[in-house]
Amino acid sequence: MRVSRRSLAATALVGALVVVGLPVADAAPEPYLVGRGIADVTGPAAENGMMGYSAFDQKTTGIHQRQRSRAYVVVDQATGKRVAYVNADLAMIFRAVQEEVLAKLQARYGSLYTRENVLLSATHTHAGPGGYSHNLAYNLSILGLQPQTLAAITDGITESIVAAHEDLKPGELSLGRGELTDASVNRSRVAFERNPDKGHFPRAIDPAMTVLKFRQNGADVGAISWFATHNTSMTNKNTLISPDNKGYASYQWEHDDRGVRYLEDRPGFVAAFPNTNAGDMSPNLDLRPGSGPTEDEVENTRIIGERQNRKAQQVFAGPQTPVTGSVDYRMRFVDMSAVTVDGRYTTDGRPGTTCPGVVGASTMAGSVEDGPAIPGFSEGMTSPLKALFEPLDVEVPQWLRDCQYPKASLVPTGLVQATPNVLPLQIVKIGPLHLVAVPGEVTIVAGLRIRRAVAAEAGVPLENVLVQGYANDYSQYVTTPEEYDLQQYEGGSTLFGRHTLPAYQQEFAELAASLRAGTPLAPGATPTKPPFTGINLQTGVVFDDKAPWHSFGQVLTQPAAGYARGQTATAVFVTGHPKNNLRRNGTFLEVQRLVGGTWTRHADDGDWSTRYRWQREGVANSTATITWTIPADTPAAQYRIVHHGDWKSGWTGAITPFSGTTRTFTVG
Repeated sequence: MRVSRRSLAATALVGALVVVGLPVADAAPEPYLVGRGIADVTGPAAENGMMGYSAFDQKTTGIHQRQRSRAYVVVDQATGKRVAYVNADLAMIFRAVQEEVLAKLQARYGSLYTRENVLLSATHTHAGPGGYSHNLAYNLSILGLQPQTLAAITDGITESIVAAHEDLKPGELSLGRGELTDASVNRSRVAFERNPDKGHFPRAIDPAMTVLKFRQNGADVGAISWFATHNTSMTNKNTLISPDNKGYASYQWEHDDRGVRYLEDRPGFVAAFPNTNAGDMSPNLDLRPGSGPTEDEVENTRIIGERQNRKAQQVFAGPQTPVTGSVDYRMRFVDMSAVTVDGRYTTDGRPGTTCPGVVGASTMAGSVEDGPAIPGFSEGMTSPLKALFEPLDVEVPQWLRDCQYPKASLVPTGLVQATPNVLPLQIVKIGPLHLVAVPGEVTIVAGLRIRRAVAAEAGVPLENVLVQGYANDYSQYVTTPEEYDLQQYEGGSTLFGRHTLPAYQQEFAELAASLRAGTPLAPGATPTKPPFTGINLQTGVVFDDKAPWHSFGQVLTQPAAGYARGQTATAVFVTGHPKNNLRRNGTFLEVQRLVGGTWTRHADDGDWSTRYRWQREGVANSTATITWTIPADTPAAQYRIVHHGDWKSGWTGAITPFSGTTRTFTVG
């Protein structure tokens, strides 16, 4: 708050000088305070189910790149109103995350940051640890709630907001726009074709790239680049933690192009790549998991990420429109299971209603273009998964089947609160830009209709309204009624029935009207904590062991004496379980380079060129395999690989850190 008060005082002083006629060097101060921050949200790197594909056998076995939270705070100096925007390398944001983050912020800042002015969003990577929801349906394949994962995420998000808050300085914002046509494909084309307004998207994709530029005192400090594509270049066969294509786009801009080093305690350029209405947009251009542009999922991740980054930087460097105007926001909880929808928003002009959430049969098949989901849903109704599945073994009543028609209703998740019914709906306004925070995955035509409803009420051009998907909570898909009728994967996953989208159009239009008029909103529904939140069938670390002739950190496989650029250096270490210490904001590995007689960190486990793989050997023994694929621009020098780990005693339960170091090898 010191920065804010100083800036407001400076503004008042400038105004006073102008009134008395004294000369002023810069009589027009910056209209905003802006700040940016970044922090690590990486959860357990081993034996934690991964969130996104609902594959029981997809558990973490290491790290390719760390997941991060990127935060931006904007303060309107004229009114003192502020917003905090977060985009995190996560599959989804759940209300469990929102509540924990807000509680941590309240403890630090009081009422400065609230659910009204904090927008939390996810990139939708499917390659991170799961188990951080209070809704049972989203913890099934993870075997329940994982407190360690939830803590890592909420601590990291909070740290990124704190960093952005402490970074606040006078600044300016501007908007740029472009189109990207080779990083997405419509994975539900047959449903898309049912929409009468499909002509808005002649390629059946949403190519819009919108870039918000952040500057402080004339220097570029950050960017938010919105683009619609699923963050699913990595398939459900991958078990290394990865922020996927959008995370790579951020990494390339920050690390490779701007020289950011995440483990150094200094501010750097922060580049977020959030999703918009990506519900039917796939990065798998050949419409098969891990396919297109190549048949290599890792290379696809890089290519699709690089295409987003290069387009964003082109827009960033091109024509910009200065952002002016107020900062404001509206938010309220809505019971999406019981919305009466006005005929203005329905397809037949007659009033409609939504229904309690129901998962359709097609949901369980998953999206064949990006990754199949749970086979044989009923197979888990016996031990050892009975505790997870039994609460969902509920008959769908006929009235609910009728309301959900033509869905083949499978599980009434809304009736047992396994999925949320009461959801946070929010619009954040930054000058002319309106961010419509939707707690779900919105198809491009559904997004278009929401944007049109908001633009009409807010009195702004359509291009100034963006759907911010995967925001504040999660309730699966939002399809148009026409798409819903076809019951593809996206339609089967639209929880609240055929009028889900019309209900969102109506409710967001009301928020927009309140924003424009400057009037308050009624508080809305009251969310409750769902049942079954404490179920966890995933075993923790009992103890770590090793062979009597080994020590923790000992090198079992040394790297070769020398490597050429492009080759891969490999080392294997005796290690402990990574759950003993997540090393958040740290690293499990270092590639060190000898510089002037001193070993310096050259790469770590957040880098694209490294891999950290953990493997259990027997009951309690384990190894860590560290690889470094040497980039083409690596300086010729001497290098070594260092592994950092922790082991847990079976006698005392004490956790002890250790490090291991390989022999020296040369590059070049």
